Formats: sequence, C-alpha cells, structure tokens
Amino acid sequence: MRVITGEARGRKLKTLEGLDVRPTTDRVKEGLFNIIQFDLPCARFLDLFGGSGQIGIEALSRGAEYAVFVDESRAAQQVMKENLQTTGMFQKSKVVSMEAKAFLAGTKERFQIAFLDPPYSKGILQEVLPLVPGVMQPQGLIICEHLKEETLPEQVGSYHLHKIYAYGRIRLSVYREAAD
Repeated sequence: MRVITGEARGRKLKTLEGLDVRPTTDRVKEGLFNIIQFDLPCARFLDLFGGSGQIGIEALSRGAEYAVFVDESRAAQQVMKENLQTTGMFQKSKVVSMEAKAFLAGTKERFQIAFLDPPYSKGILQEVLPLVPGVMQPQGLIICEHLKEETLPEQVGSYHLHKIYAYGRIRLSVYREAAD
C-alpha cells in the first residue's frame, strides 16, 4: 500500500494484520479523491475509522490542511503514527484513541470533510452517521464507504444523500449539506 499522489507520493504505508482488516482498495481510493479533489485543498479532514491511516494520509498528501484519525484499536493507532512519521505528515495530524461515537459526542473540532469506513455489515455506520453532522463546518462533505447491500438514509441532519458511486461490491455514499 502506497500514497498515490501529492507531497508524500510513492511512500509505502504499513497495514494492520488480521482477518478483520480491510484496507480501501486503490480503485476506491482513486474514486474517492476524484470526488473530493476540489473540496480538499486546505480542508480539515476527519478519518473516523482510521485503520492504517491511508485515507487521511492521502488527503494530507493532496493538500488537506489537517487530519484527525480516530480508532479505538491500539494496534491501529501505532500503525497510523508510524505511517504519519514515514510520510512526514505527523505535524499536520492528530491520532485519537477513542470509540467513534464517544469522539463525535465530545469533540469541539469541526471538519470540512469526514470519511467513514467502519467494519462492514455490523450496523456501525448506521449508528454513527447521524452524529457526524454535529462536527461538520458549514457546506461540509460526508463520505461513507460501505457494501452495496447496506442501505443508508437519504438525509442525516441537514445533509442529504447527494450521490452514490459504485466500485464493484463497494459503494461511496456522498452527503452534502442542503443549500438554504
């Protein structure tokens, strides 16, 4: 796994081991960054289920100002920190050791872009998604990676499902805030 483009282009990233680990494929990652390319420069980015940190690191490499990585797994936190050091992105980031719902309920930080990629088919996305608008800056963007079988709501707070992008069995559901 590598950083695709930007400041840290080509740098190798460590990944977590085990059967529960499911890094975002390069095809989906390229699609994601094509979707958010114009929203990304100078954005505050939330990688809510950080894993190895590859998505948030790619965002920083491509011009995001700052990224917060949230994961309750100590192994994931260690891999994220190592990857942030390797790519030179540590100073523009924060790794938070916390369960996603607790983070969303307690943080005062606000983000322009939030990326959610929790374990598939466990109901976590449907449980956490309604809390995300509370940490977003006006006109933010929420992107959820999920299986095509998972159905997400048409609206979450003031955010409406804007578009769903298909990549085989994987979907990226993009929510944008409704214009006044």
